[in-house]
Amino acid sequence: MNKTKDIDEKVSYRPEYHIAPVKGWMNDPNGLVFFKGYYHVFFQYYPHKPEWGPMHWGHKRSKDLIHWEELPVALAPGNVEDEDGVFSGSAIVKDEKLWLVYTGHHYYDKKDKNKFWQNQNLAYSEDGISFRKYEYNPIISGPPMDSTHHFRDPKIWRHADKFYIVLGNQTQNLNGRALRYSSDDMFHWRLDGTLAQSRCTKIEGNMWECPDFFAINNKFILLCSPMGIENQEHKFKNLFQTGYFVGKYNYKNNVFRDSSDFLELDSGHDFYAAQTMLAPDGRRILFAWASMWESEFKEQREGWAGMMCLPRNLIEKNNHLYMQPISEMNNLRTKLLNRGKLVSGTILSRNLSAAEVSFTIKKSLSFTIILNDNRQHRILTLHYNNEKNVFTLSHVDHKDDDRYVKINSSDYLKLDFFIDKSSVEIFIQNGEAVFTERYYASPLGISILANHKINGEFVTYALGM
Repeated sequence: MNKTKDIDEKVSYRPEYHIAPVKGWMNDPNGLVFFKGYYHVFFQYYPHKPEWGPMHWGHKRSKDLIHWEELPVALAPGNVEDEDGVFSGSAIVKDEKLWLVYTGHHYYDKKDKNKFWQNQNLAYSEDGISFRKYEYNPIISGPPMDSTHHFRDPKIWRHADKFYIVLGNQTQNLNGRALRYSSDDMFHWRLDGTLAQSRCTKIEGNMWECPDFFAINNKFILLCSPMGIENQEHKFKNLFQTGYFVGKYNYKNNVFRDSSDFLELDSGHDFYAAQTMLAPDGRRILFAWASMWESEFKEQREGWAGMMCLPRNLIEKNNHLYMQPISEMNNLRTKLLNRGKLVSGTILSRNLSAAEVSFTIKKSLSFTIILNDNRQHRILTLHYNNEKNVFTLSHVDHKDDDRYVKINSSDYLKLDFFIDKSSVEIFIQNGEAVFTERYYASPLGISILANHKINGEFVTYALGM
């Protein structure tokens, strides 16, 4: 439970430049797509209260991935095929229409939320704003016979002359897996089998939510959010995880041969349900929910809850995914606040609600970055151990729950901090490692401490819309 000291009731936690709901509850990103000149982001949404409820699809669009326009609710539950919730899914453009594929959620007994069944459905729009549900839903009526009731979160794409869907699922033996379906017309689907499956539930999970499947640099990436992975000393520390496998894939026989273990995508306390889209310029852009299910959402007192992380550009290097802030973030810089040489005790930023702080240090001994509120209460601490090449992040709201990343050895260290009212995203070594963190305090200041000479430079920008 969060225990941040001296919360100022006058502080607003609403972000300046992140996607967040105007009111109500937000969780997983859905339906990331570019259509008729706009980037579209849909998301799991309950508009009536700032808490989880019967899921709708909220909707925002943007021409630049930075300035977002609020649009009407795209999908609401209530039809026979989705009576108890419009759960997560994805989007595709076909015949100049925007199509959404989503999971319909159904309770056997509304008093027992653990007893449910799920199917897959379509909706479409000609203008990208008003949507109509497909009259012949569902397109996939239920899971295969060797499955439990967990059967959701379809990700759709097109390859050659066929359409494909990968679905999150759980076997009757309680292994997480991703199922592949294919179609010639997008309306009639056949099960092709298992694309990949958990080999050990302790380290790969018993249910794979929000699967995504794509290629970068001729490497195939299976992205998913497993449930049931056991915590290890320095990884898999969240309630649920988000990460990926890297490998090779054969479309003809549906064989995915992964050449990596399951790798966490973000090492912070607040990151889940990542999904990607292919931008018109070829970038693979990722969004995720910048929260976690066991979190305390103090923004609920303002009538909203949940937000997205920054849009991130995915890059593959040596079977590792790097996440970098998209280049459009530079357009949010409203003022150069400070720049200079680093010495121990340098104040990199002071009492800023929305800022970008970047610095580079040549091969260094150990040092510590401190993020304080304006009352000098320590909120986060990021410590670098040069002997182990390990960063350790401590958070005042997560006692005895530090987070760790080990980076490759290098002649320099580069760190980028993006602060926005109640979140900070820390990119290390151009995205080799990332921490996403929510916090509830007055504006943050950042300083660096070391017991030796530091050879580096920093720059600080104010950010705004």
